[in-house]
Amino acid sequence: MQAKLEQYKVFKAVADSGNISVTARNLYLSQSAVSQAVKNLEDSLGVRLFSRTSRGVMLTNDGKTLYEYVSSALSMLEAGEERLNESKELLRGELVIGSSNTLTECYLLGYLHEYHRLYPRVKVRILNGTSRRVINYLSTGMVDIAFATTNEKNGSFDSFMCFETHTAFVAAKDYPIDFDKTYTLEEVAGLPLILLEKEAGSRRFLEDHFLARGIRLEPEIELASYELLISLAGIGLGVAGITEEFSADALTSGDVRKIKLSEAIPTRAVSMLTPHSTYASTAAQKFMSLIKNN
Repeated sequence: MQAKLEQYKVFKAVADSGNISVTARNLYLSQSAVSQAVKNLEDSLGVRLFSRTSRGVMLTNDGKTLYEYVSSALSMLEAGEERLNESKELLRGELVIGSSNTLTECYLLGYLHEYHRLYPRVKVRILNGTSRRVINYLSTGMVDIAFATTNEKNGSFDSFMCFETHTAFVAAKDYPIDFDKTYTLEEVAGLPLILLEKEAGSRRFLEDHFLARGIRLEPEIELASYELLISLAGIGLGVAGITEEFSADALTSGDVRKIKLSEAIPTRAVSMLTPHSTYASTAAQKFMSLIKNN
C-alpha cells in the first residue's frame, strides 16, 4: 500500500508539471525512477495514463479520470496530517468527558476552567450520567475520559483514584431527632429517608450495604438531583443520605447536621478512567495531567 501511495504521488506530480525531468528534480529522484513509478502504476491499473508530446507528457482520458480522484485523496490526506499536527499542538481538537452533574460541579469545574484557559481552542464536551452510564460511554468510545464513583476495581480500564468519598445521613438542625444518639443501621432505615433514584451509583451502593445486613431501604422521597437532597433535608422533609465531600458547604454552615452511626459506611473512590491500549489524544493527555499533578 505504501508503494502504491508513492506511485500516486509521483503520478500527480508528473501530471502537474507535464514533464518527467522537471518532476524528477522537484522530487529529488532520477528520471528513470519517475518513469518506472509511472510505468508500474500503469501496469497495475492496466491503463495508459500519459501520452508523450514534443514538450513532455499529457494525461490520457483515463489519466484525467484518475487524476481527479488522486488529487482529491492526496489533498484530504494532507488536510488530515495538518489537522493532526494542529491537534498535537492543541491549536484545535476535542475532548469528551463522561461525568455526573454532581462530580462536574463539585470536582471538575476548577479543572475545566484551567484547561480552557490553557487550551482555549480545544472544544470540550461533557456527557452527563450516572457512574454506570459514563463507564458505558467509555466502553463504547463515546468519551475520552470518564469520572466515576466506584467501590470496586474495573480491569477494563486504566484507573487513577482522584479522592475518596464518605457517606453520611443528615437532617435539618431543628429536625425532631436526637443528634446526640448513635443510630444503628436498622434505626436509620426506619427514618423518613430522602435518597437519590435507584439508578444512581451511590443509591445502589447504599442499598447493597444495607441489604448485606438484611436491611431494606424504603425511602419516602427519591430524587434525580443530588442538590435537592440537601435542600429538602434542610427544610425538614426527612433524613438525606449524602456524600460528605459534595456537601461540605451545607455541613460547615450548619444547615444540616450529621446523624451518628453505630458503624461506619465504607468509603468509595472517585476515579478517572481511561481505556487500556488506546493512545490518548493530546487533548486528553493534557487534561489527565492536570488531574494527576494536582
